[in-house]
Amino acid sequence: MNLCENTAAHTTTTLLPLLPSAAAVDRLAKLINDHPLPLRPLLLRHFSSSLLLDPLLRRLFAGHALATKALDLFHFSLRHHHHPPPSPSALSATLHHLSRARDFDSSFNLLEDVARSYPSLLSPKPLAVLLSRLVKFRPFPEALDAFDRAERTWALAGLAFGADEFNALLRAFCAQGRVAQARAVFRQLHHRFPPNARTLNTLLLGFKESGHLVALDLFYHDMLARGFEPDAVTYCIRIDAYCKKGRFFDALELLEEMTKKNCTPTVQTMTTLIHGAGIVRNPLRARRLFDEMGERGLSPDRGSYNALLGSYTRVRDLKSAMELLDEMEAKGIGLDDVSYYTLFCGFKRFEELDGFWKLYRRMMERDFVPRTRTVMLLMKVFCENGRADLGLELWNYMVDKGCCPHRHALDLLVTGLCCRGRVEEAYQCFRQMADRASVPSERAFRVLEGFLMRGQAMEKVEELGHMMKGLQAFAPSSC
Repeated sequence: MNLCENTAAHTTTTLLPLLPSAAAVDRLAKLINDHPLPLRPLLLRHFSSSLLLDPLLRRLFAGHALATKALDLFHFSLRHHHHPPPSPSALSATLHHLSRARDFDSSFNLLEDVARSYPSLLSPKPLAVLLSRLVKFRPFPEALDAFDRAERTWALAGLAFGADEFNALLRAFCAQGRVAQARAVFRQLHHRFPPNARTLNTLLLGFKESGHLVALDLFYHDMLARGFEPDAVTYCIRIDAYCKKGRFFDALELLEEMTKKNCTPTVQTMTTLIHGAGIVRNPLRARRLFDEMGERGLSPDRGSYNALLGSYTRVRDLKSAMELLDEMEAKGIGLDDVSYYTLFCGFKRFEELDGFWKLYRRMMERDFVPRTRTVMLLMKVFCENGRADLGLELWNYMVDKGCCPHRHALDLLVTGLCCRGRVEEAYQCFRQMADRASVPSERAFRVLEGFLMRGQAMEKVEELGHMMKGLQAFAPSSC
């Protein structure tokens, strides 16, 4: 290679964005969790690129960081990092933080700010994130007002507001099984937003989530009578509905119907059927469907493997489940929280504690950060089986990763440690949560207070009371 080519290659390499390492994300998440608001002084020193934003927001969400910190972080990136700017997924993640805290006003203010500065970040996905939470916690008229406000925000950005955004509103109602309200919205607004295939599939999803198979079938046949052509998504929704009701063989007939109508099954279709075979405790059929994916030209993804894992654990075939876990790692598919949670549930259900401890060690060796439900399951098993030491180890591991576990995990850990005389360590865990401005539960407070009083540690009892009063004075109502 001559000098010019070498220089060009070096230039190309340096222009490629360097993805942040897991260690960098862990370190910055811990700094943010420990730092008081505002975050700007910290971020000016340590936040060097918007490439950090997506993994950092995910880590903060898993660690139950304050929503205001996520908002502060996104605003900082929006104003200081333009090459590249924040991604649309970062906007969705920030809205996840805010809507989980039920801070809907700040959510819409953020959307309006983005509409003025970076309108390209607006899409149906962040709107769907916001509406899905709003519909869950706000009355019907407020949801419609929020949709109107979103339409004005899109107009401010000079963007079209059409069927995809309308589908996001319908899906928010349907995901809660509130079909009657979804149909009311459809009747009220369909003349402004002409429905497409996704609209009708979304309504069908609502019937599935409500669990009414008869209503689902009636609506489906009504769709056919109006000239609707079912696609792979339509069939997948119906298959899932039958599987969840234990009607696995009816679901298989739908697969045959798809083939006859030249509607090609997808990976999601086959994964749904594998899960359905697990529900009826038929792991042999689940494995056959899994192997059949290759014959259909489909490559099993992590979801397919997780569905097969579930089929094995339901029938206590934990040996096959662990072999499948090894296969996933050997093929580079990687394990996610669903993989670990599924197996932990299997070991717990059948009281295979040796396997439970080994899987926990394996997870820690892989440097994996579990999500809330897995942390809760681990903490419960540890404390119920006299292994509060492992609970404390998990707590410290999560804190070192920049995550503050959910306050219900703290309930279990404080109780487990105090009952074994480790009151000082329970007190330090309580303080770690309080120092991050997260509000521990009243239960954890009362348990710890009682044990401290028994030990005559009155200074700590008083300090504990001041901490709780200070946090509750500034905590959002949702806490």
